[in-house]
Parts: sequence; structure tokens; C-alpha cells
Amino acid sequence: MSNQPVNGNQYDENQIQVLEGLEAVRKRPGMYIGSTGPAGLHHLVYEIVDNAIDEAMAGFCDKILVDILEGNVIRVVDNGRGIPVGIHPKEGISAATVAYTILHAGGKFGGGGYKVSGGLHGVGASVVNALSEWLELTVENGEHVYFQHFDRGHYDEELKIIGDTKKTGTTVVFKPDAEIFEDPVFNYDTLLERLREQAFLNAGIRIVLTDYRDPDNPVQDDMCYEGGVKSFVKHLLEKAAKNPIHPEPIYLYKEENGCTAEVALQYSDSYHEVIKSFANDIHTIDGGTHEMGFKSALTRVFNDYGRRRKLLKDNEENLSGDDVREGIIAIVSVKLPECEFEGQTKGKLGNTEARPLVENLVFDGLNTFFEENPAVAKLIFEKAVGAQRAREAARRARDLTRRKSAMDSGGLPGKLADCTSKDNTITEIYIVEGDSAGGSAKEGRDRAFQAILPLWGKMLNVEKARLDKVYSNEKLMPVVMALGCGIGEDLDVSKLRYGKVIIMADADVDGSHIRTLLLTFFFRYMRPLVEQGHIYFAQPPLFRVAKGKKFYYAFNEKERDQYIAELSEGGGKVDVQRYKGLGEMDPHQLWETTMDPSNRTIVQVGLEDAARADQTFTILMGDKVEPRREFIEKNARYVRNLDI
Repeated sequence: MSNQPVNGNQYDENQIQVLEGLEAVRKRPGMYIGSTGPAGLHHLVYEIVDNAIDEAMAGFCDKILVDILEGNVIRVVDNGRGIPVGIHPKEGISAATVAYTILHAGGKFGGGGYKVSGGLHGVGASVVNALSEWLELTVENGEHVYFQHFDRGHYDEELKIIGDTKKTGTTVVFKPDAEIFEDPVFNYDTLLERLREQAFLNAGIRIVLTDYRDPDNPVQDDMCYEGGVKSFVKHLLEKAAKNPIHPEPIYLYKEENGCTAEVALQYSDSYHEVIKSFANDIHTIDGGTHEMGFKSALTRVFNDYGRRRKLLKDNEENLSGDDVREGIIAIVSVKLPECEFEGQTKGKLGNTEARPLVENLVFDGLNTFFEENPAVAKLIFEKAVGAQRAREAARRARDLTRRKSAMDSGGLPGKLADCTSKDNTITEIYIVEGDSAGGSAKEGRDRAFQAILPLWGKMLNVEKARLDKVYSNEKLMPVVMALGCGIGEDLDVSKLRYGKVIIMADADVDGSHIRTLLLTFFFRYMRPLVEQGHIYFAQPPLFRVAKGKKFYYAFNEKERDQYIAELSEGGGKVDVQRYKGLGEMDPHQLWETTMDPSNRTIVQVGLEDAARADQTFTILMGDKVEPRREFIEKNARYVRNLDI
């Protein structure tokens, strides 16, 4: 084998870079905060707030102020002890400066500063500093006020005394660096959701979020929840507009060997579960050992209780995990001296001791609760049995569907116009509203890689139906059969026949309804397709603006008016056609505006936060009218005028 450089590219000791200090953070910010998009931007705030929360968990802080200032500058103020300001014995500079300029430096490495903590274990403050255009640190230690200014992680002056005080606490003000972040504009609701979580998880701590960017209309949320995680469950229940089947959340708590676990849960009349787990106040979106312990114990409790009370007969099978979790809203929170997370952004907890801690808590605590509250236990158990029966009905319906599919033409729906390619890295399917638009799409498409599936009429609202109803629904099953990857627990993304699933509906109220119904279905029963980026919305134009042989397609009123103004120069009549529906476009127009990959606009459907999406879908598609009205009134300003 030759050791000669390929294509003349030199690769030797000169190509090995050593990045000093915070240069590594600026060079590869995604390694430290996940991304340079909105998620990474907001992560900066969380890191500074997490430091204040650590003070609160240690018992030294009970108030945290988070302000969004003009220019998207963030200010975080806490009344904790204040970052230590003495000279660090090894570095020879202030300990506060060390925390903000040196990676893996902080009070969370076993020095006795914190019993438990979140954050990036000494990385957080320095990373925020490195990724900020500027940062200002103010520390009050009960005697003096200390101040230091940084520019992109560097400083010219040491930490200095600028006054005297009897107060204690830390203030951090920073401006994210526009050279690093794609769009350094903070979203108030995103910050509010995370900070509210922190307030729930730390009962009695007051967190105040204020947005000063509009000086004439500042927005503020003042959060303090004495009920802790019980209040959290109630909040999720109310926000998602779900009806509880028992009046109060069940609360369980245990402390053992320096570790604590607390669980709050309540059942609703919904068919879907919401479980949010946390470790040292960090939301573990991918679960982990604590969540596994919760689920395992929950299933054991139900089956033990059912056998003991003869609610499950000897010849009946056990309830499954899905059965006992149907309709549950639960918070699982553990606090450990040393958290082991998988990945820098802490999506999954790995501590082995967390599983038995939570498992024993839930098994013993819930058993006791069921014995002491038989009426509530009966209601919850009956719901789980109903879920089991529906699961069996779904299995029978699924088997029947498979037998029918095997007998027809390859198991594909009759209205599907398939493509010739079988390579799902290039194939795409358009799910089209109505036979008329479906006909135009079939004629206008590229048959090599584009399939068309027309739908007609309103489909099942799966928010109000279990899986067995989906299998018997003539509007949804063609979608399931066409995609070929199954639904629910049988879903296998590797069998997906089309890499892009594109929902194409009219730009009117009916079209929006169909899009919402389809997306609700994908979210509930084919969620991995959403999570892995396979679901898209087509963006057909609203107008065709033409003068003579020159024409433009406009996707909104602003574009329409711009094109009208442009074509009106020099006089002459400008024709404006408003497309009331996709069926009004001829095949060529539909191809060049909405289906041609070189010209079209399609919007990928993402899933940033499953719990938030769950709440939104329930509000929009559930039974309660008032929360839906409030949602529409709050968000009406974001909806474009459809001119209908």
C-alpha cells in the first residue's frame, strides 16, 4: 500500500491542529450546544440558568430573573452565593474568570460545591462566553461587587471591584455572536416552556421571564409552583385540554444513598401517553434508566393488582406496557450526585442506579395507593383493560387487512398511481386531496419517481379513535398500504416505499383541515416518519399573474402585488388568476409550480418537541372547544390571509 499523498494533498504533522482554550468551541460549536440553529441559540440561555438552578438545588437561591433585552441580549440574575472570586490556586486568576474561560472548570467536579447539578458540568459558562459577541459578568458576594467584560471569550482586564454591597448573587449579560448563529433571535415561548419546567421541577423557586424587546409592550411570566411536579402534571393536563379520570395526580417520592426520585402521574380519557423524564433538571428527551424503571414498575403493578383482585382471569394474558400507559400524563424526576448522560446534549440517562431507585418507588408506592384508593384504582384499571381489548381488536383488524392485501394486486390501493422506481432514496408520493387534483397530478408527474394517491372526503380524526378504528377506516388504510411500512408497534421505516411523503391539499380551510388530520395520523401512529424527516407539505401557488406571454406564480398576496406592479409598467392589462383549488391547474402548471424538484417549494415537517406537538394536536383535534378557541385567538396573527 502506498504512503504517498493522494492527488498531491500533503498530510503530515503540519496538518494536525491544536486548538487552544475556547477556539475549539468557536470552531465546532455543534459539539457543545448541538447546533447553530434555534435549538443551539436557546441552549446558551439554559446553560446560564442551569448554573442558577444548581444554586437553588443546593439551597442558596430562590429567585432567578431572565430578561430578553433589546437587540436579543440576554440577562440572567440570581440571588445565590455568587461565583467564587478568589484567586484560583492553579491558574493564578480569579475563580470566576476560570469558570468563564477554561473548559471543564467549575464547581461540579467533586469539590464539594454542589451535591447535585445540571448544566454541562463546567463546560456551560465558558461555552456561552466563547459563542457570545460579548459577555459581562457581575458577582456580588455580600461585601463587594465584582465585574468583568469579555469579547468572544477573551478579556483585556481582570475581574475587578466596582462597588460594595450586602447582597449576594450573579448577573450574566450576553449577546450571542451573529458570526456563529444562523438567526440570533430568541423565541419567548421556547424560553418560557423550558423555564416553566425548571420552576415545576424545583418547588418554591421563583423564575421570572421578561421580554423587553418591545419597550411599549413588555411581556412577563412570573412562575413559582409550590406543588412541584404535581403542579407540572396538572399544567400538562390543562394545556393539552384532556379530561382527568381521577381528581388529583398521584405523587411518589423516595430518597436513598444521596439520590432522590419523585414521580407524579394522572390518567386522562385520552388514548395517548405523555411521559416527561428529567435527571438533575435536565429533560432527558430520549428517556434512559429512570424512565425504563418507571415503565417496568407501572406494568408490574397493574398486573399484580389485577391478579390479586381477580380482575384478570387465570386464562387472560397480562396487560402490556402500552395498555397500562394509555392516557397517562407522568413526570419522572431524579436527582443524582453524578449523572451519566449519553451524548453532550444529555438526551438519555445512563446511570444504572436510577432504574432500581425509580422502579422500587413506583412499585411500592403505586401498590400502596391502589390499596388505599380502590375506587381510583378500579377506574384506571378499567381503562387499561379497555386499551387491551382495543389492541386485540386492532390485531385482528390488522391480520384481516394483511390477508386482504395479499389477495389483491400486490397489496396496493386501487387509486394509487405508482412510480416505476423502487429506490426509496429518490421516490416520493403525493397524497392529493380529491380526484380532480389527483388526475392533474397523475398527468403532470414524472412517472419514474413520483407516485400519486388521491384521497376524497374527510378522514378519521385519530385524536378521538384507537388503532382498531384506523384499520377499518377506508380513508386512512390506502395511505398505510401505499407507504408499506406498517403502523403503530408494527411500523418498520426500512420498508417505507417512498423517501418523501408529500401532503398536497388546497390552500383553503378544507385543505388545512385535511393537512391537520393527516399530520395528526402520522404523528400518532407513524411518528418515526415525522422524526426522520420523511413528511412534507407541498406549497402550491395561490395566483398566476400574466401579461402577454410573460407570467409569474405568486404564493401570497405580497408576491402577487409585486408581480402586478412589475408587469403594469408600460401599460397594458395584467391578468390575475386566483387558484381556488389544485384541480383548477392543468397538469403542466401543477408540474412546474408544485411538483418539479427544480422549481417547487416543499416544507419538511419537523418534530422539535413531541410533548409540545402532542399538546397542540390535542387542543386542535380534541373534544374541548374553549382551549381550541384560545389557541386560535392567540395564533391568528400568524395565519396569512387566504383571500376566501
